[in-house]
Amino acid sequence: MSDIELKDKKRKYDDNGESLKKKSKKDKKEKKDKKEKKEKKDKKEKKEKKDKKEKKEKKEKKEEPTITPVSAPTVTKKINEVVKITQEEVDKFLKDNEVTIENAEKLNIKPIINFDCLKNFNIDSKILKSLSKFNKPSPIQASAWPYLLNGNDIVGVAETGSGKTLGFGVPAIQHIVESGSKNLQVLVVSPTRELATQIFDNLKELTDSIGLHCVCVYGGVPKDQQRKDVLKSQLVVATPGRLVDLINEGSISLKNVDYLVLDEADRMLEKGFEEDIKLIIKSVKDHDRQTLMFTATWPKEVRELANGFMNSPIKVSIGNRDELTANKRIKQIVEVIDPYDKEKRLIQLLNQYQNKNDRILIFALYKKEASRIERTLKYKGFEVVALHGDLTQIQRQQALESFKKGECNILLATDVAARGLDIPDVKVVINLTFPLTIEDYVHRIGRTGRAGKTGIAHTLFTEHEKHLAGSLMNVLRGADQEVPEELMKFGSHTKKKEHSAYGAFFKNVDMSKKAKKITFD
Repeated sequence: MSDIELKDKKRKYDDNGESLKKKSKKDKKEKKDKKEKKEKKDKKEKKEKKDKKEKKEKKEKKEEPTITPVSAPTVTKKINEVVKITQEEVDKFLKDNEVTIENAEKLNIKPIINFDCLKNFNIDSKILKSLSKFNKPSPIQASAWPYLLNGNDIVGVAETGSGKTLGFGVPAIQHIVESGSKNLQVLVVSPTRELATQIFDNLKELTDSIGLHCVCVYGGVPKDQQRKDVLKSQLVVATPGRLVDLINEGSISLKNVDYLVLDEADRMLEKGFEEDIKLIIKSVKDHDRQTLMFTATWPKEVRELANGFMNSPIKVSIGNRDELTANKRIKQIVEVIDPYDKEKRLIQLLNQYQNKNDRILIFALYKKEASRIERTLKYKGFEVVALHGDLTQIQRQQALESFKKGECNILLATDVAARGLDIPDVKVVINLTFPLTIEDYVHRIGRTGRAGKTGIAHTLFTEHEKHLAGSLMNVLRGADQEVPEELMKFGSHTKKKEHSAYGAFFKNVDMSKKAKKITFD
């Protein structure tokens, strides 16, 4: 070590006379303070960021439509005093029609099993006259009417073609008549344009007969006329999308609506419609409101959600509707086939089933598939009309009217025609491609065998749909139908339905985890 280095090592003070030891401590302290200051700053920024996030979440939560439970009906009529039938008749009706009525209040109201009973409720004579073309109320009407006229909320579950529209329509129009108001009071929400227009046609007969106004609101057509008609209407039938548009632009006010109907309620409460339905319900009266839900199937997934919108609802079921069941008057034929042979087999089935006056409804799964099959059938000489989402609203209406009137006896459709549509005299339903869910299968085949008639549902099943084989076998057995051996080879395992929109294919993934970055050498 040199003399200079030794001298520097022994130095205790710097050139300014400051102690090197003190200077070292000072530097350490400054360094520590700087570090603490930085940590404090980071902590503050982190807190501000957290507060900002919480504020944003709170704001979003506040803006989200909330459903206020409605108060219980304030008026209770002495129903059993005016329904003059014996308990023996009541028991026989409930047993013969497999009617189950669940209600928390144990009201034990008698059903209205004939129109003479209905007269005792002071129903408008013009409404009764419109009903005179029917022999007697259908089971869902007979069971639901007394509760609806009593002011109760109802969940009505019955097979398609069972008269659900008049089940909610007659009490709805009587409600308007009794109120004497010219405001919009009744709102019926339906998932598809075709079903909405069908409901409208049925209810318009009643409203016209007593001088009330009714309007149908749906997308695919200009809004101007709908805006004008809404202003003078006491009853609106609507699809969710167009109705939300009119609410948001201020063209329709639902503040006086105190009679709300969700038709095909299981579909309306699925993820695709849920937010729209919440907004609609938030827009109607939040007290003294009567809420009705009518459907052919009532899966567990939507029951809890429905209870949040209703006040102690009475559940009226015709048949065992908790388990997914098909109409027993429909003969179900399931044929396991190679996917490439489907079109050839379809031609054979059309030649087999086509009679002069019988209508045949063919279901495809996708719009492109429907367009391709339509071209093929026309090339083969069949007269066919199509109904799917790629067509304009006018084209869809024309196709449906042509089929209903019997001008063309073959309709090729996607699932837009699966729910609720009342097409008279559909003798045969052919499932060219199996639907994505077993619920849609039940709705599809329900287009035949309506209003007490019989029908045939012929389904072409391939290995692509084998994950639904177990569910299909359950439906077949539940309706006392034959289960083919070829179907059994796929096994009876039924995939759990994990998601209302994506069915059995939904995978529950933790979205908080970041994807791993993979690098290649």
